[in-house]
Formats: sequence, C-alpha cells, structure tokens
Amino acid sequence: MDRQQQLRWGLAHIYASYNNTIIHITDLSGSETISKGSGGMMVKAHRLESSPTAAMGAAKRAAEGALEKGINAVHIRIRAPGGHEGPTQPGPGAQAAVRSLSRAGLRIGVIEDVTKLPHGGCRKSHARRGRRV
Repeated sequence: MDRQQQLRWGLAHIYASYNNTIIHITDLSGSETISKGSGGMMVKAHRLESSPTAAMGAAKRAAEGALEKGINAVHIRIRAPGGHEGPTQPGPGAQAAVRSLSRAGLRIGVIEDVTKLPHGGCRKSHARRGRRV
C-alpha cells in the first residue's frame, strides 16, 4: 500500500461462539453497517458454522464489501458469548477471521476483546452434582 493512499477506517465486530462466527463491519461510530458475513452464510451443515473455514469465508465476504465501499483499514473488536453463563473465550473462528481480513487487503489497527464479563449480579444456574474432574 503506497503512502499517498488515504486510510479510511471502520470497525470489524467479530462475534465468535462455539455455534457460529459473525463478522460485522461498521463505520467508526458503530451505527452504520457497511458489510457483514457469518459462518452460516458459507456452509450448509449447522455443525460447520463455527469452523475456521466458514469464518474465513465470512470474513472474506465482509472484507470485499467493505473495500467496495471505500473502507481499507479496520479496528477489530472480538467478542465471545461471555456474560452470566456463557464461555469467555472466543470460538474457533476468531483467529481465522482476523487472518482472513488481513489477507483480503484491509489494514488492521487495534485488536481488542470486548467480551461481556459478569461482576456480581445473578446467581449461576443449578450447581453441578457428583464427581466432576
């Protein structure tokens, strides 16, 4: 990328659970959708929606849409389900999606984790019983 080319920034929101991966590219305010893609748009079988391969395809589709609209650099926000009961680690598609956005020609700025974490709040659902190792 030559120095004269002006960088136009966007935000890439990557939601990576163990069931699906969703890539949503917005403007810097986060209010205007520029393009999006998900693992479910790429594969037929439900069990493959969260796979790295589906995430790569979804990220590629989202990146192409962003490049068409003039966005050539993104800050990345990765989110896992998190919260009260969900896992706080992103699913298997997160790494693949970031790599694919980079390969598609987008400049990568800041990568941050925006997973929701509980602080106090509700009691967890039923306690596990028996011997858990």
